[in-house]
Amino acid sequence: MAFGGGSGGGGEGLAATMRFGAHVVRGRWFMFFASILIMAAAGGTYIFGIYSKAIKTSLGYDQQTLNTLSFFKDVGANVGILPGLINEVTPPWVVLACGAGMNLAGYLMIYLAVSGHTARPPVWLMCVYIAVGANSQSFANTGALVTAVKNFPEDRGVVLGLLKGFVGLSGAIFTQLYRAIYGVEDDGASLVLLMAWLPAAISLLFIPTIRIMPRSPAAAGAGPAARRRERKAFFYFLYASIVLAVYLLVMNVVELEVLGFPKPAYYVTATVLLLLIFFPLVIVVKQELSTYLNPSPATTPATRSAVTVITVDEKKEKPQAAEDDGDDKAAPSPTCLQDVFRPPARGEDYTILQALFSVDMLVLFVATICGVGGTLTAIDNMGQIGQSLGYPQRSISTFVSLVSIWNYAGRVVAGFASEYVLARYKVPRPLALTVVLVLACAGHLLIALGVSNGLYAASVILGFCFGAQWPLLFAIISEVFGLKYYSTIYNFGAVASPVSSYILNVRVTGRLYDREAERQLAAGAVAVAGAARKGGRDLTCVGVGCFRVSFLIIAAVTLLGAAVSLLLAWRTRNFYRGDLYGKFREVAAATGEGAQQAKKVDDDDAAGETSRVAVAGDTDGGARGVDGDKV
Repeated sequence: MAFGGGSGGGGEGLAATMRFGAHVVRGRWFMFFASILIMAAAGGTYIFGIYSKAIKTSLGYDQQTLNTLSFFKDVGANVGILPGLINEVTPPWVVLACGAGMNLAGYLMIYLAVSGHTARPPVWLMCVYIAVGANSQSFANTGALVTAVKNFPEDRGVVLGLLKGFVGLSGAIFTQLYRAIYGVEDDGASLVLLMAWLPAAISLLFIPTIRIMPRSPAAAGAGPAARRRERKAFFYFLYASIVLAVYLLVMNVVELEVLGFPKPAYYVTATVLLLLIFFPLVIVVKQELSTYLNPSPATTPATRSAVTVITVDEKKEKPQAAEDDGDDKAAPSPTCLQDVFRPPARGEDYTILQALFSVDMLVLFVATICGVGGTLTAIDNMGQIGQSLGYPQRSISTFVSLVSIWNYAGRVVAGFASEYVLARYKVPRPLALTVVLVLACAGHLLIALGVSNGLYAASVILGFCFGAQWPLLFAIISEVFGLKYYSTIYNFGAVASPVSSYILNVRVTGRLYDREAERQLAAGAVAVAGAARKGGRDLTCVGVGCFRVSFLIIAAVTLLGAAVSLLLAWRTRNFYRGDLYGKFREVAAATGEGAQQAKKVDDDDAAGETSRVAVAGDTDGGARGVDGDKV
């Protein structure tokens, strides 16, 4: 094959194979695969509905206290300002290492508290534990996702959709592994232990591969055919993820319908799951093989020479420019605050403060508060919603898995579909966000009205809509405010999630749930032994009224968010009609042209050197001839 190196070169073939293996591990596509695995293990916050019952029962919390704990989980998962700032000044591996340590520490302490290995901690300390553990998700997002976006800037919608899609699938992946390792009869504490060590181990394993890398041959001017091959590779990743999602969906349905699913069958399903997760390695090897056999001009010595020449020329031109513009030195430079309120054009690189104080960020922040908050409230309370509507525990676990799978579907569809309609029809990406928020209103109304078996449809709709909002939000931020400070700016956008979670989840849903539970208790409507108690009173709520008013309010707020996102679509309509990624193609063209010029210079130098050698040889031969005549 290509690595043989000759008929008798067994040792050379092995060495060539090892060189190719090292090339794969150091390549951009393996980095993308490593990011997928990190993302697939970073979504433990989305299965709070499974282990929340264990926390509520073992620690004796009421619903508002449990929702407060859920709020701090959302704060940790979405307030990524610290990892964003760290990522601005350090390599991505530093961010991933910090996240791994926080994940292990936070969830391990929760496991020890829930399992009774430590004394019952106060509520504030449990809030600290879950905030620290959930904040590791922000570190993983910043270290892996931001790096992948910077490595594939022209495919950012697709990259965001795929990576955030695997975050959505992580809940269903955790559920399958948890059932295979611990069994379905476990009380949920062991799931917390699995969440403590598995994501940390994966992040530490792939730390060396996550880094900013040079542009690919396609992006460096290798031509439209190479660009099509690169885009096709992303579709292969999409197909692999769809097969994984369909498998998880089928297994959830089978396990729900088959009573007494045997433990050995869980081993088989977990093994197939792991094979499907690692299947994209085939795509990675195929892509890296093409770059190995056809190396990019950007990595050749000629390109490095071109870059050096350009840099020297720029330095030579600077004094002349300074002389020509001497009058401009007298002009006062704008102060920091003046610069904040004079942002560049949309699509250019905003500073952090320019992005935070822009009207576009304010409008996007309000739309995210209204949209994400409602869907997140439904996901966090899915266990209690199912219990109040009379669904069995097995069905509640299925709801959480359905939310996870359709969360993935929303992220992938939003990433690919919005990229397609943007490229084909110049449809503003915020308009896609408007459509998603309108659809979410239907899911909230299904819960509020207590439609028979409507929770199945509601879990699908809300999981899809929750997932679809994230790649749209992050893609809009990257397109409007640029990529230079993307690590920090996109984390500021994610802060909207815990803000809305506190308002809609803790202050509205939790309080109204406890009020209805107290009313039912006073009327003697419910008495469930062993449930959470507050002051000796049973605060378990049963019936449609437990969440009716809450989700009617949430539906109205989500509709308001749709109107606000429509305003953003109107504001950015002209921007999205332009060429968003033109500057990346210009850089790629300049890189390719510089490489060709440098190669031509090197070829000319080589030809000149050959001529000089030939002339020297002729002169030397002539001299030897004269000496021979003399002899």
